[in-house]
Amino acid sequence: MKSESVPSDWSALLALQRATHATLQVLAAELVDLDLTASEINALANLADGQGRTVSELGAAVGTRPTTLTSVLDRLERRGHITRGTRPGDRRAVLIALTSSGRVAATTIRQAIADLERRALGDLPDDAVVALRTALQALTEVSS
Repeated sequence: MKSESVPSDWSALLALQRATHATLQVLAAELVDLDLTASEINALANLADGQGRTVSELGAAVGTRPTTLTSVLDRLERRGHITRGTRPGDRRAVLIALTSSGRVAATTIRQAIADLERRALGDLPDDAVVALRTALQALTEVSS
């Protein structure tokens, strides 16, 4: 159901872009001491659970092609935040894992993200947050 207060020319996608830029700016400011790009922050945040991922799996999680992710992984590896290895039983698959410094950075990033979510969404009713997650998932799956 469309709200009466929403202008007829309002775009969910443009609002999502504004929200993305705003949240990235806040996170960049809060995480400035880590000296990471937004793409590096995204990659580490998606590895924060400690589970190794193949380049393809991580690419899907961060929303980018594996070829685009390669330069991000190169930088993270040079900085000592990740290692690349092989998956047992499949030498062709490159497995990305966090190092101890990567785990510290990833934990810091996930905490900053959780804090920002609480500040931004904490006053919303639970059903509004569920609706937001549902809408974001639908937008994510549009390219599938």
